[in-house]
Amino acid sequence: MPSAPPAPAEPAEPARPPYPATDRTVPTRSADRASYDRAVVHAILDEGYLCHLGFVRDGAPVVLPTLYARHGERLYVHGSTGSRPLRGAGGGPGLAVCLTVTHVDGLVLAKSAFHHSINYRSVVVHGTAHQVTDPEERALALDAIVEQAVPGRAADSRRANAKELAATAVIRLDLGEVSAKIRTGGPNDEPEDLDLPHWSGVVPVAPAYAAPVPADHAAASLPLPRYLAPAGPRGTDRKDGSAC
Repeated sequence: MPSAPPAPAEPAEPARPPYPATDRTVPTRSADRASYDRAVVHAILDEGYLCHLGFVRDGAPVVLPTLYARHGERLYVHGSTGSRPLRGAGGGPGLAVCLTVTHVDGLVLAKSAFHHSINYRSVVVHGTAHQVTDPEERALALDAIVEQAVPGRAADSRRANAKELAATAVIRLDLGEVSAKIRTGGPNDEPEDLDLPHWSGVVPVAPAYAAPVPADHAAASLPLPRYLAPAGPRGTDRKDGSAC
């Protein structure tokens, strides 16, 4: 008997379009290092957990370091309900912000001081932040923020109670006006500098975690969680490209 024809291949999932370039996301220098690819942006965001959130308060610029998490095409940022700037994200038009995440991958040492640089991966997000008020979304966001910093920890800790939730603010920032910028490679030495007697090259930079130190009140019988060993809290696989 003739063999059955092969089953038709399932259609490939269409590639998601890049983020649109805007006046605020096109670099004024080294535009060739910019990327609007969603996978590139997501990978940089997923590797970190500390962001810098910039906004204007009383006519002056303010930048706050704080924790964040990515959930699909949305960022959640942790704060305090006592923070006047974060209260500005509640209701109405929200709060105009600029959020940045940066990873330093290497110190680039050139023959000349002028050409010293760093290898880095960064993301800049412009948009309007809104305070999260829905209880289910707030719970999801807080779990995501814990999970972003220490994968596996959200399920291995007590969830926030009503008093703690009342003291915690979460703001949401959609990923719409976004760009990444990346530098790799060695120094850009001038041809006339190549014979100078100065070492040039790259000093790689990578985060490292020391051995976990238990709390003074922790029971000695409690084992170290698997997600903390042996490579540290972020030595496990990161989340996929669509959700926390």
